[in-house]
Amino acid sequence: MRMVAEYGRDDLAKVYVAQMREQEGADSNDGRHMVEFVESLQPPNPREKKWVLIVSSMFGCPIKCKMCDAGGNYSGRMTVEEIMYQVDYIVRRRHPNGRVPSGKFKVQFARMGEPVLNPAVLDALRRLPEAFDAPGLYASLSTVAPRGGGGPEFLDELIEVKNDCYNGGRFQLQFSIHTTDEEKRDELIPAKKLSLQEIAEYSKRFADVESGDRKATLNFAPAEGYPIDVGAIRKLFDPSWSIIKLTPLNPTVRSREEALTSVIDPHIEDPSKGLVDEFKRCGYDVILSIGELEENRIGSNCGQFIQRAMNSEDRPGESYELDRYCVDASGDR
Repeated sequence: MRMVAEYGRDDLAKVYVAQMREQEGADSNDGRHMVEFVESLQPPNPREKKWVLIVSSMFGCPIKCKMCDAGGNYSGRMTVEEIMYQVDYIVRRRHPNGRVPSGKFKVQFARMGEPVLNPAVLDALRRLPEAFDAPGLYASLSTVAPRGGGGPEFLDELIEVKNDCYNGGRFQLQFSIHTTDEEKRDELIPAKKLSLQEIAEYSKRFADVESGDRKATLNFAPAEGYPIDVGAIRKLFDPSWSIIKLTPLNPTVRSREEALTSVIDPHIEDPSKGLVDEFKRCGYDVILSIGELEENRIGSNCGQFIQRAMNSEDRPGESYELDRYCVDASGDR
């Protein structure tokens, strides 16, 4: 394993690129077995208050969601050692003794790859609490809820891991839904996956709110032409064990290629177009998650795959302005 590059700012977000497995021969630079992982802050909060690490679980991703640059170039699952390396590298870079003083230290499985399709993620979740002296450790996992490849079995075991290692509300589970129209959902997420009904049934099992668990999060990045029926969500997901998260559609290369337009415009005063109020009227807690726009230019937002962006002839103007951030492993520009 060796570090290849890093991009970004220490006071906001940094993306790290590592070569996990060395290639031999003519195709040694084809990008296989290269991984991205991220550390980010939420200004004005300092790192001592909240520090978020976003790690990958696969080399590329087999799902190929329409808005995500991590799809394609899939070359397999990571081992638990490769997953842990990402966390260890960032932690030791800032805290060589492995003691993380952050009040909230969140490790999020949401960068490259669908974590539910890799059993090594469960092993990594079990190792994390023992690997570092981090009293503020939280874990988070984001999934499209795949049906095949051991997905349902993974989700069943995830409940055990949460109960054993992350009780007291220290685990956040997020389902990427995006639209309530199942046919349109298949367009955005072209893989066999649990229905909304099945996700609702699992979410109710997963979140033991009375014991202090966090509610399951339903994440929507609304795009024009992909409807969100708030009433349909309310029929399936009770606000007592589910929460709503709304985010702008990231300006990725893939979303540009697919001509996807975000319903939420982070540049305007009321970006939600009434969705927040509509969900609140149905009793939901709602998170309108709009990060720093500079993160788009750094390329640190979830699902952005720097290698694809740097090779693209149609890079979006709002993102992937990476040249001025590019630093090789020795620190030379």
